[in-house]
Amino acid sequence: MLIVISPAKLLDFETKPTTQSFSIPEMLSESEKLIISLQKMSPKQISKLMGISDNLGELNFQRFQNWNLPFTPENAKQAVLAFNGEVFRGLNATTLSEEQLQLSQTKLRILSGLYGVLKPLDLIQPYRLEMGTKMKYRNSPNLYAFWQSLIVEKINEAVAGLGSGVLVNLASNEYFKSIDKRKLNAEIVTPEFKELKNGNYKTVTVYAKKARGLMTRFIIENIINDAESLQAFDIEGYNFNPRLSKHGNPVFTRNH
Repeated sequence: MLIVISPAKLLDFETKPTTQSFSIPEMLSESEKLIISLQKMSPKQISKLMGISDNLGELNFQRFQNWNLPFTPENAKQAVLAFNGEVFRGLNATTLSEEQLQLSQTKLRILSGLYGVLKPLDLIQPYRLEMGTKMKYRNSPNLYAFWQSLIVEKINEAVAGLGSGVLVNLASNEYFKSIDKRKLNAEIVTPEFKELKNGNYKTVTVYAKKARGLMTRFIIENIINDAESLQAFDIEGYNFNPRLSKHGNPVFTRNH
């Protein structure tokens, strides 16, 4: 069972890593093509491209200028420890054991606008480049077109290596769209997380993001390999809701 999740905009490159283990992203040569193109842009052009403030445009201009190969533990950090958004707060990788981190290397992939597909311990340097960014590169009108065939190839390799044929989609729609479903050799399972609000169960984005991280950790901690076993997920008040669920789309609800 392979899990895919989205990256985070928030990054933490200040806290010391909890492991000395690391790997190198497999598609850095593609990342470098994008970086060379981004390095030619001014801070204002970056702000416009990404729809971000001038301050963030300047920050990412500096990040792109500073980006350089080769990646080492001195100039980069493991992806699962560097990303710091709600999904990663739920996953809480800093408290995973070394054995669990190594297991995550086979069971978890992080989709990325700059790196394509990341293993948890792949080193990354600071960046912001969302998959939905309409960045043109040669014949590719956007990042989806740039990455699509490459990402699905890597995902298929990882799924085949695990043998279960199941892909657990815990990514956002923006990122999951980067996988070419026509070429995907896996059964897709997309869990949803809903909160009771005014008598109805609704998706609340901030809670759903954290729940995706909680489920990612649950799968790794319990070494889950089949879709049915996901129904046992009961962290932070969530429970499987058979009434709202359907095949390939298990729904977990909680009452505050």
